[in-house]
Amino acid sequence: MQINTVLFDLDGTLLDTAPDLADALNTVLVENRHEPLPYATIRGAVSHGGMALIKLGFRLDETDPRFEPLRQRLLSVYRDNLSNKTRPFPGMTELLEQLEQNGRNWGVVTNKPAWLTEPLLQDLGLLERAACVVSGDTLKERKPHPAPMLHACAKAGSRPEQCVYIGDARRDIEAGKNANMHTLVALFGYFMDGDRPHEWQADGMLESPRDLLYWLEHNGQP
Repeated sequence: MQINTVLFDLDGTLLDTAPDLADALNTVLVENRHEPLPYATIRGAVSHGGMALIKLGFRLDETDPRFEPLRQRLLSVYRDNLSNKTRPFPGMTELLEQLEQNGRNWGVVTNKPAWLTEPLLQDLGLLERAACVVSGDTLKERKPHPAPMLHACAKAGSRPEQCVYIGDARRDIEAGKNANMHTLVALFGYFMDGDRPHEWQADGMLESPRDLLYWLEHNGQP
């Protein structure tokens, strides 16, 4: 097989966004007279978005009338502090450069809304380099639906079987498989208690970003 395009989930795969999201959640907790949570407690929930963070911090169900105002406040605080501490995971910068040097392109498929995704990638100098950026509101469907994945393929100029998708949540692997892509789990990402990535039936596991180069060398060549 020939892998021409590498697609990344954003939070917990391409970028280590947990420090800024944890700060945003703790800001909202303190504003509402709650004790801040330890970073280690928050980290695992980050890949599941703002709703998961509000559930974790406030122990509220989304049917609670306080839930949505708190979620909106969380997103507002986060938007104002998108890239204070967020950086690519160690080794990711070198990996992207190597992919580009080898003639492969790369992109992002995330459930994060575009009004957060694109400014964040812009802040880190990645937006113009990406062959495609598909956010959670680019289409009416979101992961694990295959539509965002197929849209990313088309924008990147590759067929699904020429793409590999890397993520740190079950829905990421399901989305890639639903689109007939190769899939890899980013074990350096964010996992909650009870997650069992080895049961997700991905095509491989990455302990670090640079492990992708080894996988491509052995699986992604003609």
